[in-house]
Amino acid sequence: MSRSDRVLASIVEAIGDTPLLELHRLADQLGGRVLAKLEYLNPGFSKKDRIAREIIAEAETAGDLRPGRTVVELTSGNTGTGLALVCRAKGYPCVCVMSRGNSPERARMMRALGAEVVLVEQVPGATSGQVSGDDLALVEERTQQIVRERDAFRVDQFVREASALAHSRHTAQEIIRQTGGDFDAFCDFVGTGGSFGGCAAAMKAHHDDILCYVVEPQGAATLAGEAVTKPHHKIQGGGYCRAELPLIDTALVDGYLTVTDEETIAWARRLAEIEGVFGGFSGGANVAAAAQLLAGPCRGKTIVTLICDSGLKYLSTDLWPQ
Repeated sequence: MSRSDRVLASIVEAIGDTPLLELHRLADQLGGRVLAKLEYLNPGFSKKDRIAREIIAEAETAGDLRPGRTVVELTSGNTGTGLALVCRAKGYPCVCVMSRGNSPERARMMRALGAEVVLVEQVPGATSGQVSGDDLALVEERTQQIVRERDAFRVDQFVREASALAHSRHTAQEIIRQTGGDFDAFCDFVGTGGSFGGCAAAMKAHHDDILCYVVEPQGAATLAGEAVTKPHHKIQGGGYCRAELPLIDTALVDGYLTVTDEETIAWARRLAEIEGVFGGFSGGANVAAAAQLLAGPCRGKTIVTLICDSGLKYLSTDLWPQ
């Protein structure tokens, strides 16, 4: 029985099993197929709901999370939102630590879901809406301090294996089922690396000919080995200029793609205007990358990608015209 055929006992049960949409109108111009996994239709409006569910469940099973213990994590907003709703359903206090450079909609949503939100100032000279690795380092420092002060459970999404397992066990399996396993490539904008790492592992296990591409911001493509020339890009939720991400096995990476802020915004707007898909920056980045693949090494083939979160989280930014 699918979840749509029953009454759910908790909002946690609404996470996952998102639709896979063929972007006919956009891809018809590109000489191939783009299949978009609509992760913004999760209850917290992003793919990060999946890792929140997986990490909390794993911590409960391991005995690391006892009743009443506080859950703490640094976030650009999406993981925090997922944690806020999972913790609210399960009765854990939740503290989300975020840079002020991220869109304020995210902080408001986390608070609405019952989380305590701690906002950390950006590094001197930074621009709001453009969060760099240096900004994230300040958020990490504050997060560690709160964990010590409250003897809290630290989610640690950049290194915790459950961040990738949430996607290898669920997201990728849904995609394989929805496509019948018939697709040629997968591309994903990288934040923690969990969705790329988890999906790539499961997809390669299903069929090792499936090509998997990392997507990064132009000027901040450290995973591709490039020098950082633009750490303060606009694509929130990733591109933090980390040279290594433990959740990504580089043996699974078939190539690296970069997208500009302008390409990202243009494709996000096209998604909304042409396909009715109201995604955020990273969804625009992913479709921009898919277009690159169809114009190059994957011409005429089928690309799968993720619409990672909702455009509603960016109404205060220049992603959407006033």
